[in-house]
Amino acid sequence: MANPTENLDANPPIRKPEAEEEVEELNGDEEEEDYEGEDDDTGSKSQTREGGSSVDRIKAESLFRRMRAAPVPVRVHDVIVSGNEKTKDHIIEAEVDAVREATTLQELLEAARVANSNLRALDIFDSVNITLDSGPPELPGTTNVVIEVVESKSPLTGQIGAYTRAEARSSSVEASLKYKNIFGYGDIWDGSIVYGCDNSAEVGLGMYLPRFRGLSTPFTSRLFLSTQDWLKFSSYKERSLGLSLGLLSSKYHELVYTIAWRNLIDPSQAASASIRRQLGHSLLSALKYTFKFDQRNSNLRPTNGYAFISTSQIGGLAPDSRSLRFLKQEIDLRYAVPFGFYNAALNFGVSGGVAFPWGSRYQNRPSSVPERFFLGGNSSPVCSLGGPSALWGFKTRGVGPSEPKRKGDSERDFVGGDAAMTAFADLSFDLPVRWLKERGIHGHVFACAGNMAKLSDIQNFTAPKFLETFRTSVGAGIVLPTSLFRMELNYCHILKKQEHDQARSGVFVTFSASS
Repeated sequence: MANPTENLDANPPIRKPEAEEEVEELNGDEEEEDYEGEDDDTGSKSQTREGGSSVDRIKAESLFRRMRAAPVPVRVHDVIVSGNEKTKDHIIEAEVDAVREATTLQELLEAARVANSNLRALDIFDSVNITLDSGPPELPGTTNVVIEVVESKSPLTGQIGAYTRAEARSSSVEASLKYKNIFGYGDIWDGSIVYGCDNSAEVGLGMYLPRFRGLSTPFTSRLFLSTQDWLKFSSYKERSLGLSLGLLSSKYHELVYTIAWRNLIDPSQAASASIRRQLGHSLLSALKYTFKFDQRNSNLRPTNGYAFISTSQIGGLAPDSRSLRFLKQEIDLRYAVPFGFYNAALNFGVSGGVAFPWGSRYQNRPSSVPERFFLGGNSSPVCSLGGPSALWGFKTRGVGPSEPKRKGDSERDFVGGDAAMTAFADLSFDLPVRWLKERGIHGHVFACAGNMAKLSDIQNFTAPKFLETFRTSVGAGIVLPTSLFRMELNYCHILKKQEHDQARSGVFVTFSASS
């Protein structure tokens, strides 16, 4: 389920305090002026208004000068919430804790900006407005924080669309329905249906809670029933029924537990021997931890910054003989170096991963096929952040160990690898045409390399042999970035491939979404 904190306005509008109120209350200077005269003396009233306006300007200028020169002491007296007919007060107050801890006006304004951002991230309000009002007259130097929210008038939303998954060379139709804040805890419930043109399908029901039993991180759960069709590449279909629980989700960390009943079948009756040995039922019970640090200025066209992601997974946490016991580790490092002309930048990345079984007699047991690494797919490695996968010019699951199908069939099954490594370099630059530059259309030249090995080969593994069998390609093209994906028109030349790899030189059109 999508996290509602995505696509958030980084600088939501915040109503700043009235200058007159802040100066009078924060400084504790209360000035009273008595105006004498008859009530019907309009000249006196006009002078009073003009004088008051002038005083307000002077006070405002004085306050701004003080804020620029030094911290202005202030204490929050109370946080007042209004407009929440269904949403519980503590759900809103939990998102604005930093406001209560502010000790200066500067800190309070920043805390109010963050609080506004947090409340909008809940995705259950049409509008959020935070106002700083003066505190009680008997408590000088205090302020009240007033939070006004407008709950969604249309809590039920739906969408439908068609999507292309470049790495699998398939298209799908997706429909989803979402209902917000049913019980007033900021809860979001959704249902989705996905049907792919390659006969893959998924039905899911999900729930999102911004707070769960006092925890500061959101809690998510999702019940799913899915079918993945890999007959073209590896002669099997994967069916899963399971539950996924998001136990931890923060800026840098994510912890997810998944339990699913999985069934691998071969309707074609043509699978290779190693695939046939893995057909049947199994239980997936795995805990997955992800650490992600991304300081790039863009996911689709990075020109500055760096990113790192590490994913650790352990399977076999259920006491069942059919439970898949495995360990899997993936890392991915990216770096973008700007050149200072034509908006040129060099992006390069290195990723690697290893997976192997554990438990009794693990040396004699093969790893599970769905947990192995598969390289290839006409998508851009610039956008994919997560581990070894994409290689320009190589077909989906068209790289690495393969085995012949049943006797009499010339085709082969790609069975994946237990260790994989990829690297790429991409030089992007603006084209010397103003119309193209204004629309973000730019050129790039690239090179990539990758390789993988099976667990049985690792025992005889040597670095020189591993480097000798690396697959490599180079190319150039034009990139058309959009807010949702990156489209490339590339010419790719294969420099090196192995005997059974599926790759060719030529012109390709690729679509890549950021990960």
